[in-house]
Amino acid sequence: MTILTLTKVDVGMMEDVGTSANQLIQLDSNGKIPAVDGSLVTGVVSGVSSASDPTISTNPSGGVGTKFTNTTSGEIYICTNATAGANVWINVGAGTGNVAPHSFPGSNYGFSYGGYNHPNAARTNQVDRTSFTTDGNSTDVGDMSIGRDTWSGHSNATYGYACGGYSPSTHNTIDRISFAAMGTMTDVGDLTSTRRGPAGVSSETYGYVCGGSPALNIIERFQMVATANTVDVGDLATAVNNSAGHSDIVNAYGYVSSGSPNTNVIQRFAMASSGNATDVGDLTVSWGERAGNSSLTHGYTTGKAETGTSSNAIDKFAFAATSNSTDIGDLPFQLHESCGCSSTTNGYTMGGGRQGQGGAYGQGSDHIFKFSMTSNGNGTDIGNLTTSIGYLGSNGSQH
Repeated sequence: MTILTLTKVDVGMMEDVGTSANQLIQLDSNGKIPAVDGSLVTGVVSGVSSASDPTISTNPSGGVGTKFTNTTSGEIYICTNATAGANVWINVGAGTGNVAPHSFPGSNYGFSYGGYNHPNAARTNQVDRTSFTTDGNSTDVGDMSIGRDTWSGHSNATYGYACGGYSPSTHNTIDRISFAAMGTMTDVGDLTSTRRGPAGVSSETYGYVCGGSPALNIIERFQMVATANTVDVGDLATAVNNSAGHSDIVNAYGYVSSGSPNTNVIQRFAMASSGNATDVGDLTVSWGERAGNSSLTHGYTTGKAETGTSSNAIDKFAFAATSNSTDIGDLPFQLHESCGCSSTTNGYTMGGGRQGQGGAYGQGSDHIFKFSMTSNGNGTDIGNLTTSIGYLGSNGSQH
């Protein structure tokens, strides 16, 4: 018969239990882990709670994977990108509304698409990219699926879009280009009807196509996180085409200013809820074919055209209140139907029909003008597009 003998060391090891260093944790009589200081538990991502939703500046100490609970609404968010001051919180509860830094205005590049050069009667399909960080000429980084003019431009964090346009018949195409890959644009959906000259507005997830020829009052939107057609979500207060679009991402409003037939109306609609636009102010002039720009606080328009005349005016109006615009400066020379793009600090006016610079009305320009959106003043000539081109969309894309 074999007799098992326990040594002192064996007994000591069995008895060395507890919650201190180098001890074994022993379940209690209810089969549960005894209470320990939470700071002793490592490798577990802790949760965060507050009476309000997180913001992009809610910097979680636990990094990616941190759970955030709004104790007032019950909404639950998960951090998927832990970048100080630019965190991304995805709503994983029954509610909606992710928290993420938006890409409008852009910080890297502005994009313009195609266009038309009179009197050559040639429409192009090139995608031009202009640097926001270094002044200079643009580069050709891709092609539209169908070369055309007078489209509306939109953008989110990863894609640029060009909607509608003319070449030489009207189109309802929604073209998309990847900012990461560049190359040929892809047809990812359709507008509710064919049209040229609509205004473009962008939120974090939707592109809004407003008005268009012949003087429509439609506001329609398409989802930019998926390939999808547009849906009619409201009406403008005034039917227009060749208008400028502006994106107020802070207050979630879209603006449409100017337009043909000649109007100086500034219209506003809520992007968060589908609905109609209202008249909230006036521009200093009553013309269409202006380029549109947006900062976080103001909308800008440049140039104008009516019966063979152009302008170099830069107009500015506030997003925070219903108000009229003011003339804050001039471009180096007169343009109409240019493409407007916006960085975090500057507005850009690219190409367009030129007048007063030795060119006939409608003849394309290759100039890239830049003006400050942090201080009032004139624009400066900083470079050239890859070709002289006019009849662009009033709003391009930005990244």
